[in-house]
Amino acid sequence: MKRVGEWLEIKIPMDWANTTVFSILTNKLGASKALIQKWNQSSAIKKNNITADVNHKLEQNDRLYLHLFNEEEFGVLPENNPVDVLYEDDHLIIVNKPAGIDTHPNKPNQKGTLANAIAFYYKLNGLQIRVRHIHRLDRDTSGAVIFAKHDLAQSILDQHLQVKKIKRTYLAIVKGKLSPLKGIINKPIGRDRHHATRRRVSPNGQKAITHYKVDKYDPHKNISVLSLQLETGRTHQIRVHLSSINHPIIGDTLYGGNQNLIKRQALHAKQVSLLHPLTHKKIEVEASLPTDILYLLS
Repeated sequence: MKRVGEWLEIKIPMDWANTTVFSILTNKLGASKALIQKWNQSSAIKKNNITADVNHKLEQNDRLYLHLFNEEEFGVLPENNPVDVLYEDDHLIIVNKPAGIDTHPNKPNQKGTLANAIAFYYKLNGLQIRVRHIHRLDRDTSGAVIFAKHDLAQSILDQHLQVKKIKRTYLAIVKGKLSPLKGIINKPIGRDRHHATRRRVSPNGQKAITHYKVDKYDPHKNISVLSLQLETGRTHQIRVHLSSINHPIIGDTLYGGNQNLIKRQALHAKQVSLLHPLTHKKIEVEASLPTDILYLLS
């Protein structure tokens, strides 16, 4: 497959032949039914340069075209702030979010978020497309965030996130020495009815599973450096789980950490591993550690 102007061109191989456009879009590409319906209604599907609908059959060497790269509103206000790009192609971009900014606006016309900076980056590079985040990080958590560049990539990556095909590894620095050095925290998480933004371990909460491994213990500062992976993606999951085993993330005052060593939660999304939504090649990126965490580790 290749980009041809505003269209994605897909040459139909022998094992895709004698089937409908709908079958290929759902079974081979992974597009959602809602997205396919939208394309069908907006004449965004072509077969050999002729407008097609989802019931058309495709033969070997036919060309299927999808109108993916059309101009759109950014959806947020562009704002000139630096963007640390870890990976980029026509279909997605992965960037390293600094601590202290939201991933996306939470109210109309909000600025100062990563999404605003992405919109400006797109504009600077001649792209007029919607800013589509696939997942997010808390305001004071740094690290890798994935954005899709068109609706098909978003549809596929959203599904990959749900079925755990996107692997995210976090670094956290916590109070104390953990035992055992490797483990699983399996505790449901719900809202804290006494606090608007806080979450807590609750028997009536949603299932939440965190895997951790101790990479280093510093006896002088009495802190441990952990690598963590999530099986579920609950709000504040890592922060709540570590606090629940009496090893709060340092700097995380919401969940029992103190700010003697760092002025925000010492949590960083250090690595993302995924399959490309269209080529299915493995992408693995490392997000460099911010200065405050580097200083703490030195």
